Amino acid sequence: MNSEHLICPAKLTLSLKVKGRRADGYHLIDAEMVSIDLCDKIVISDGSGLKVRSSDSGFEVPQNENNLVNRALDFLGRTAAVMIDKRIPSGAGLGGGSSNAAAVMRWAGFTDPVAATSLGADVGFCLLGGRARVQGIGEILQPLPYLEREMTLLIPPIGVSTEDVYRAWDDLGSPLGDHGNDLEPAALTVKPELADWRDALSKATGKRARLAGSGGTWFVEGHHEEFRHRGVASVNVTTLPQHSTNKKSAAE
Repeated sequence: MNSEHLICPAKLTLSLKVKGRRADGYHLIDAEMVSIDLCDKIVISDGSGLKVRSSDSGFEVPQNENNLVNRALDFLGRTAAVMIDKRIPSGAGLGGGSSNAAAVMRWAGFTDPVAATSLGADVGFCLLGGRARVQGIGEILQPLPYLEREMTLLIPPIGVSTEDVYRAWDDLGSPLGDHGNDLEPAALTVKPELADWRDALSKATGKRARLAGSGGTWFVEGHHEEFRHRGVASVNVTTLPQHSTNKKSAAE
């Protein structure tokens, strides 16, 4: 049976400004996103069906038609047997599901990030990868020069609903974030316990932690010595350049 191994990098939202809201309720953003070397892995082969093996015990990963990989295959008009080895925590705002879908789209030779956004706001960026300015609802992508940057992440086992965060942002009167992310005050309103994780990362590194997108991942610049907060280890990551290929042969 022919199989290919696909690499699915997480995305990290370094900054995010909310610029308004469309008539259909979707919010318009102006954000900087980067790919990082925290990656899921996919084995894709002839056949059909989806299986997920997860090292993340915090959140359930859908293994039915709600999984973005299944939706991507439907979008492409393709069938395949897919095994996902999850390393990117679900519900952390790191685009794990979007990256999985984008990897399958690249495998199929699909390269249109604007069309890919119809599956989800982050799928377009994950299809492009690297570093980009992201506008609109995620469909306007401006590739930016690659900068190798090191980050330290602290990923709470706290699921944060993007929809709830944007609703809170509206209810709060559209506040501006003090640290490059307009959604941070809203995320802390939805999940006040996130502040404890922010403070833990700031204390451990001596730097002010910033929220990635709608949360709940916190990050600071630079690699720092690993520490644990409430049993969760910090993670050192490095940015990745734009995708050249995401495939490895089964022999590698």
